[in-house]
Amino acid sequence: MKFQEKTLEVSYKSVVILRIMLSLIFIVASTSHFFNTEKTVTRIENASMGFIGNILGTPKTAVILSGVVMLIAGVSLLIGFKTRIAAIVLIAVLIPITLTIQVGQVKTLGPLFKNVAILGGLLFFSINSNLKTQKQ
Repeated sequence: MKFQEKTLEVSYKSVVILRIMLSLIFIVASTSHFFNTEKTVTRIENASMGFIGNILGTPKTAVILSGVVMLIAGVSLLIGFKTRIAAIVLIAVLIPITLTIQVGQVKTLGPLFKNVAILGGLLFFSINSNLKTQKQ
């Protein structure tokens, strides 16, 4: 099946607003990774798939590294610098976080689907890397 390339006009303002609002969750979450490290580590250790937090070493290492990455990529997304790369990096961080913390826990279905929605926003920016503006 071939997909025909179609174009769609969207408001530039709406794309900027989406980019800013999407970036803020990563910037805020990164601060939690820095200032509430032990609480986040405990969540990983108590999660049914917490073993994923050991891939980079200790869960504490994973929390701090993911915080650094979320802050840098989140700010990049916020200001519109290397948006596609920032979105791809944030996808790479969001997937293991979602698998570790939300998957397999019935009480976290809301946060699971929040992360699915965030993933959709990040996919938008990773797919639409050449968003251009037109002078009216």
